[in-house]
Amino acid sequence: MSHLRRALKILSVVGRHRLDEFVQEKKISSKLKLTLIFFRVFGQNKGSKGERLRLALEELGPIFIKFGQLLSTRTDVLDVETAKELESLTDNCNPFDVNTLKNIVESELGDSINNIFKSFDEKPLAAASLAQVHSAILKNGDHVVIKVLRPNIKKKVKKNLRLLKSAAKIFSYTYKESYRLKPNEVVQDYESTIMKELDLKLEASNTNLTRKNFLNSNELYIPKVYWDFTTSNIMVLEKIDGIPCTNIEEIEKHGINKKLLAENGVMIFLNQVFRDNFFHADMHPGNIFVSKKNTENPGYIAVDCAITGSLSNEERYILARMLQSVLKQNYKNLANLFISSGWVNAKTNNIELENTLRACCEPIFEKPLSEIEFGKLLLYLFQSTRQYGLSLQTSLVLLQKTLIHIEGMGRQIYPDLDFWGIAEPYLDSWLNEQFSPLKLKDYILENKEDIFLKASEIPSIIFETLDEIRSFSNSKKKDDDRVKELERKLYKQNIINKAFGIGIIVVISIILIVN
Repeated sequence: MSHLRRALKILSVVGRHRLDEFVQEKKISSKLKLTLIFFRVFGQNKGSKGERLRLALEELGPIFIKFGQLLSTRTDVLDVETAKELESLTDNCNPFDVNTLKNIVESELGDSINNIFKSFDEKPLAAASLAQVHSAILKNGDHVVIKVLRPNIKKKVKKNLRLLKSAAKIFSYTYKESYRLKPNEVVQDYESTIMKELDLKLEASNTNLTRKNFLNSNELYIPKVYWDFTTSNIMVLEKIDGIPCTNIEEIEKHGINKKLLAENGVMIFLNQVFRDNFFHADMHPGNIFVSKKNTENPGYIAVDCAITGSLSNEERYILARMLQSVLKQNYKNLANLFISSGWVNAKTNNIELENTLRACCEPIFEKPLSEIEFGKLLLYLFQSTRQYGLSLQTSLVLLQKTLIHIEGMGRQIYPDLDFWGIAEPYLDSWLNEQFSPLKLKDYILENKEDIFLKASEIPSIIFETLDEIRSFSNSKKKDDDRVKELERKLYKQNIINKAFGIGIIVVISIILIVN
């Protein structure tokens, strides 16, 4: 019954804010048209579509607010104006009862608050839709923060997810262009993201890995995880002391080199993506602080590593080449990469796409490089290519979001930030490194067992194929001549493959000996 009431609540909010205007009437089924009559009688269409969508999500509550935050990154399905409107969504909530929080902590850790902590601040530092944060001091004197999931939050999230999935399915059946908007995929992405945030042990693991990647770096500091006090429902972290990255006045007061600080932000992004292949995907201003320790070579402090991303080697390579093509304004190469990578429909005309990309980028490149925001340029690129069936993997959407946040913060700190001047030599160097002999050596050393195994299997695979052909030959006499020709070709190929296999083994052996 509660499920039905919640569904009716969602329908009434959708109708009142006239969210039916997000779909074109000519592209919806007759069944849905009847439903829309109700919306048009009782709804109001004051304000822009994006504004009404934002207000509707805020009215529906925290879980839908977080869904809107994810939608703000999906410029492959939403227009840029609507996406910008959704960026203003925040999930600040009223704190839940501190005694309830204490009971959760004591239940999870099997001891009383007084025995675990030297002191515990009952006033929360932050209260979000999924969790609440308090400061404390451990018995050994370490200053920490405790992050605790809201009671019954997993149950509430799952209920709302079921409703979202049902809505997505209905939309897919009734809207003729649902293949482009991909409602089911969007909801699945959201489910994957939010379920990760509901496992604090996973967040702790992400935090620890990111900390290791930047352990000896001045660019980024990640707080220490206290594993003895961390479970799936609570997490204890080192308390950090930094300046909110949006507090420019405080940054200037401490005499921090703003130019270098902004440039280090770009290097953090590039190193996370291309060097580490593991990036913090929720680097909005609320999660990023500026360290006070080194004012001449300043760095950042990042918290909340619940949402992270990684790319396959192929994705990283394609992304690097795409970014390089944009930087060099090579639209022909960029168009070919869009098609070959599967980002757009395989039947897309190369020249037509090239012209579209040029028309999108050329007006922007008329500005001085220091005034061009690369993250927003990507938004316009994706917007322009939607007509070709643009489809992005979740990891790439997260990456786009991260880039926008990083560059936005950098330009807020130092308006003349030259993202291009930093990114171009970095990408050139990284791409050159991928094809260097040393890279081949490293790959062979890391995968020598697999390479030896696969090389040894080549002869048997060839002989198995020959046996299959002989069997086919006996049953299909009329194709005897053709089969014999195939046998001869395969026999020759067998010799070549044997030689190739032996060659691989010899090369690996030489490398191992030299190494």
